Amino acid sequence: MSTTAPPSTGTSVELEIGGMTCASCAMRIEKKLNKLDGVAATVNYATEKAKVTVPEGYDPAQLIAEVEKTGYTAALPAPKKPDTGAGVASGEGSAEDRELTSLRHRLVGAVTLSVPVIAMAMIPALQFTYWQWASLALAAPVIVWAAWPFHKAAWTNLKHGTATMDTLISLGTGAAFLWSLYALFLGTAGTPGMRHPFEFTLAPSDGASNIYLEVAAGVTMFILAGRYFEKRSKRQAGAALRALLELGAKEVSVLRGGIETKIPIEDLAPGDEFVVRPGQKIATDGVVVSGTSAVDASMLTGESVPVEVAEGDTVTGATVNAGGRLVVRATRVGSDTQLAQMAKLVEDAQTGKAEVQRLADRISGVFVPIVIAISVVALGAWLGAGFPVTAAFTAAVAVLVIACPCALGLATPTALLVGTGRGAQMGILIKGPEVLESTRKVDTIVLDKTGTVTTGKMTLVDVVVEPGTDRGELLRLAGALEDASEHPIAQAIAKGATQEIGALPTLEDFANVEGMGVQGIVDGHAVLVGRTSLLAEWSQYLSDDLAQAKTRAEHQGKTVVAVGWDGRARGLLMVADTVRATSAEAIAQLKELGLTPVLLTGDNEAVARQIAAEVGIEQVIAEVLPQGKVDVVTRLQSQGKVVAMVGDGVNDAPALAQADLGLAMGTGTDVAIEASDITLVRGDLRSAPDAIRLSRSTLGTIKTNLFWAFAYNVAAIPVAALGMLNPMLAGAAMAFSSVFVVGNSLRLRGFRSTAN
Repeated sequence: MSTTAPPSTGTSVELEIGGMTCASCAMRIEKKLNKLDGVAATVNYATEKAKVTVPEGYDPAQLIAEVEKTGYTAALPAPKKPDTGAGVASGEGSAEDRELTSLRHRLVGAVTLSVPVIAMAMIPALQFTYWQWASLALAAPVIVWAAWPFHKAAWTNLKHGTATMDTLISLGTGAAFLWSLYALFLGTAGTPGMRHPFEFTLAPSDGASNIYLEVAAGVTMFILAGRYFEKRSKRQAGAALRALLELGAKEVSVLRGGIETKIPIEDLAPGDEFVVRPGQKIATDGVVVSGTSAVDASMLTGESVPVEVAEGDTVTGATVNAGGRLVVRATRVGSDTQLAQMAKLVEDAQTGKAEVQRLADRISGVFVPIVIAISVVALGAWLGAGFPVTAAFTAAVAVLVIACPCALGLATPTALLVGTGRGAQMGILIKGPEVLESTRKVDTIVLDKTGTVTTGKMTLVDVVVEPGTDRGELLRLAGALEDASEHPIAQAIAKGATQEIGALPTLEDFANVEGMGVQGIVDGHAVLVGRTSLLAEWSQYLSDDLAQAKTRAEHQGKTVVAVGWDGRARGLLMVADTVRATSAEAIAQLKELGLTPVLLTGDNEAVARQIAAEVGIEQVIAEVLPQGKVDVVTRLQSQGKVVAMVGDGVNDAPALAQADLGLAMGTGTDVAIEASDITLVRGDLRSAPDAIRLSRSTLGTIKTNLFWAFAYNVAAIPVAALGMLNPMLAGAAMAFSSVFVVGNSLRLRGFRSTAN
């Protein structure tokens, strides 16, 4: 978290920061920005970005100037270029490529020149007559050219009165190099035929006869290697977000006056109609105007099964048309699309900091001065104890080069980069790092019934006919009549009838009886479909068997529609909101995670109990009015429970906000999604346990990273100060610690969903 709480109102500004080399750099910039009036900033070392909240009308140039005063660079994100579509600015990728290329060149040069120096120092048999001078010739370019970024950053920090990881590296390698020059030119180390064995620990000797060129060159080589692999790994960590950003289409074929015209995606406006052919990406969010097809949304939601769409259905930009030709009317474009909002959520989550990172940040901020102080104390203690200067010097250098605030600074953001990016690939959007803490503590999960445990759509679930009446005939006549109505129940009946018997007959006459049902002529029959009161007006009454079936169905929460023709009641159609096919499996997985599921609904107790039994939920809270959902969550919290809530509707939003963890189904409303902590893009309840498992895994990875980063420094610095570690090996261990933290985070890329 930032050191200053963000103001309640203001404008959010993002800056791209250059020149940071460790977590203490990020902390310095963050503190500097937070000292400005009305400014609240969070600087992320892994993403190399600052998220700053400023008062309305604040000039970003002031922020950039403040960052530059600390010795770093800052710039507003480059505008997206047309040819990148929804992707990131091309300049960003090329800047990263240039930095990686520069690091690679320095690393290759350092390895080529350092390996012979280290080999001669470690293997006495390779020490020919003037080997020490050959070592100087090979090591000098490494220490001066390859390590130049460290020296440059250290000098910049010195001018600003601060110290960072680069200061430690520059001090350590510079001291080893200068000492070696002293020993070669003014001491006895330059004597032809000089030999000295390699020691893993300190060995008392005449300091003027020892050279440390292998230390200076080796430390530079190992740290460059660590930085290079760290940089590459950080790019891999952010690959999921970049892939998400690049999903969008680049061009779109719009219909203008009935003629197809290709235009850049940036020129598409709401209301435009565009064509999507089989295999093409849908350019933006919209509604199908004509055509039927199957849409593959796997790259956006992780859902492996294509979804059938037809006229009137909504489609999402960046999904792929896997079937027939579609004409779509654009409803949302640019930053308003679901893809853009998903990317924004992921980016915001990656720039935040989890609670567990706060201590690491505070330590990183004072770490370098403390390490320098320990190095000076170690030097003085060794000299005071009567040891040779060389022993004291080696211990002091080892302390400088083994210290590593980088691992502390990378522990949280790299895990967040990978975890939230992997979530986005699976259709799980985690709003911020603080959400991770909540998932660990949750013990109770409240599930809204309609649209969450159930599909939220009415479906024809049963048909009851009078003796002598053909079921198919009842569906044909009732389905044809209901197909002419826009009512959701009527459409459910028409769809169910079509699925069972195929094409429906043509209507000869149709009339809507408001609040009662519909009537009309089908195949020469006068057909009534609706409430029993509508049939009663035409003296068509239910038999005792039909009346009993109606009562039973209504007790089960089903909506009953009566059907009659030619003067008689012929049967009943039962319509209900059906349980999602995957809900029972999802509930079982939630229980395995140690959560107690609770079903929350406005339906009557009997209906709620039946659905709860079907999916395996024991606790049911029924007959709750929409405004009472918040009270239910509050009551559970007052009982000491840590509550998660899963919902999808407008009336779920207050409860989602009240819960300790809010999960919104992506099939729900924008209001519910806005109020939640985690958005489940696909309409599959199994995403809820997936989201909790992923969040817990990410949090566990962060804690593992922080533990090893802390443990490394706590153990390594005393070992170095006590003279038990050669400085070159210390440099290798320091580089490894950062690579370990990033590599451990990358394991989250292998997280698998149970929903496929």
